Amino acid sequence: MSEQMEKNAVQKSAVQTHKMFMRFNLGQRWEHMLLLISFTVLLLTGLPQKYRAATWSQQILSTPERVELIQTIHHIFAVVLILEVIYHLGKAIILMARRRLPGDIFVSWQDIRDAGQMVAYLLFLRKGKPIFGKYSFEEKVTYWFIFIGIGIMLVSGIILWFPEVVTRVLSGGVIPAAKLAHSTEAVVAGIFIVLWHFYHVHLQRLNLSIFNGSISEDDMKTYHALEYEQLMAGQAGKSGEEQP
Repeated sequence: MSEQMEKNAVQKSAVQTHKMFMRFNLGQRWEHMLLLISFTVLLLTGLPQKYRAATWSQQILSTPERVELIQTIHHIFAVVLILEVIYHLGKAIILMARRRLPGDIFVSWQDIRDAGQMVAYLLFLRKGKPIFGKYSFEEKVTYWFIFIGIGIMLVSGIILWFPEVVTRVLSGGVIPAAKLAHSTEAVVAGIFIVLWHFYHVHLQRLNLSIFNGSISEDDMKTYHALEYEQLMAGQAGKSGEEQP
C-alpha cells in the first residue's frame, strides 16, 4: 500500500502544468479568418485576370462564362473584405472614443531600436536578441504593411469596379493607374505574406495563437518577455493585496 502511494506521489510530482496566456479574443480570431479566406480567394481569382496572356490563365478564362464567374467570385469576396475593413476601423474608432484602444500595435522609437539590435544580432555584432512586449517590431511591420496594402487594393479596386462613375469626377488616366496599383500591390502582398509572415509565424515557430487564442508560457518568456514580466508583476501585486 505504501509503495503504491509512493508511486502516485512520484507521478504527481512528475506532472507539469503548462500555463497559457490569452493573446487574441474570439472577435480578433474571426477577423483574421475572414481576412485569410477573402484575401486568398481574391488572389486566386485576381491572378488569372492579371496574367491573361499566360497559357494557364487562358485555360482558366477560356470562355466568357468562366470570365464572368471568376469576376463575380472576385467581387463577392471583395465585398467581404470591405465589410471586414469597415468593422475593423469602426471598432478601433469606438475604442479610441472610449479611450480603451491599446497602443501596443502602433510603431514607436523602441521598435526602430529593436530592429537595429536585431540587425546587429544577425551580423554577430550583438550577443542576444532584443526583448519585446505584446508585439515585436516584426509583427508591427506585418500588420501595418497589410493594413496599408489592403487600403491601396480597396481604393484601386473600387475604381476598377466602377470606372464610369469615377471618370465622371477624375480623368481617364486614373483607370490604368488603378489597374497597375491594384494588381501589383496584390502580388507584393501575397509574396510578403508567404515569405515574411508565414516564415516568422509558422516556420520559425509553430504559433497557433491566432486560431486558438492562447499562447504558452514558454513562448511568452521567449518572444514577449516584457509583456510576461508585466503580467507576472501585476499578478504578484494582486496576490499581495488579497493577503490580510
